[in-house]
Amino acid sequence: MKYILGAYATAPVTDSWQPEVQEQYLNRIKQLDNVRGLEHPFTGSLHGHDDDWFLRNIDPQWNYVFTGVPGVMGSLAKNPAFGIASDDEDGRAAGIEFYRQMHAAVLKLNAHLGRKAVDYVQLHTSPNRTKSNSSTDSLNGSLQEIVSWDWDGAGLVIEHCDAFIDGSEPEKGFLTLQEEIATIQAVNAASGSKLGISINWGRSALETRSVEGPLEHLRLAREAGLLRGLMFSGISDVETPYGVWRDTHMPPAEIFAEGYFAEGSLLTREQMALTLETAGWQDLDFVGAKLGVRPRDLDVDSRVAYNRDCLNAIDLLTA
Repeated sequence: MKYILGAYATAPVTDSWQPEVQEQYLNRIKQLDNVRGLEHPFTGSLHGHDDDWFLRNIDPQWNYVFTGVPGVMGSLAKNPAFGIASDDEDGRAAGIEFYRQMHAAVLKLNAHLGRKAVDYVQLHTSPNRTKSNSSTDSLNGSLQEIVSWDWDGAGLVIEHCDAFIDGSEPEKGFLTLQEEIATIQAVNAASGSKLGISINWGRSALETRSVEGPLEHLRLAREAGLLRGLMFSGISDVETPYGVWRDTHMPPAEIFAEGYFAEGSLLTREQMALTLETAGWQDLDFVGAKLGVRPRDLDVDSRVAYNRDCLNAIDLLTA
C-alpha cells in the first residue's frame, strides 16, 4: 500500500525560510517508495513561503490531501471567533473565505500538474468553544456553501480534532464527532454531496485521554458510512519531549528493532493493528502518518528515518 505523508510536520525547523534545507529534506522524502503523496498544509496560499519553489520541488506523480489546520490555528490566534462553525457571522464569513482561498490553491496545483492531483481537502470545525460560540447550525450553513464549489475532483472531509469536553482543557476545542457526523449527514441529504470524515489517531486519543477514543471515533464514522481517511500521529500520557497529552504528532512506540520510534508513545504496535482493523483500512480512500520529532534540531536523515519507519510499520501490519 502507498500512503499519504504529512511530511511538513517533520520538516527541518529553521529560524527563517531556507529553501535549500527544505529541498534536501523533500528530496529524501521522494526516495520513500511507499509514499503516494503528501498531506499538504494550507495557511492562505499554496505554499507558506514560495508557491513556485513548491511546484518545482514536488514529485509530479504525488497526490495530495490538503489540511487547513495550520491556517485555522493561525487565524484563531488573531480572531478567536474564526471558523466555519462559528456563531459569530464575521468569524464564520472569515472561515468560509479561508476555504475559498484553499479552493484556489487546489485549482492552481491541479493546473500545474495537468491532472486532478488533489484527492481530498480536510475541513475543520473551529472555533474553540472555550473562547467563542459554535454550533451545528452555523456549520451546516458554511458547508452548504463550500460543497457548492467545483473542487476539481477533490473530495471533502471534516478532519475531527479534539472537541471541547467539560472538565478537560482542549487544544482545539472544536465540535464533537457526533455533531460533525449529524451535520454532514444533513448537508449530504440536502445537497447530494459526499462529505466524509477523516480521523487522526493522536487527536482522538487527546480528546478522550484514552487509546479507546480513536477506536470509538473510527467505529462511529464507519457506522455512519462517512469514514474516508486515517492518519497516524502518536501521543503520550507521561512526561516526554513531546509533552503530556499534547497534539505534537509523536511518533509511534517501537514496532520493530533498531527503528526510529519514540519511547512513551501510546501508539504501540497493538494499537496500530487494532486501529487499522477497526477502520477497515482496505476500504479507506487514504491512510498515512503525520509525525513531529524531537529534538527540534534533529538532522535531515533522522527526520526522514522516523517517517520511513512509521510507514514501514503500517506495511508490516497490513501485509
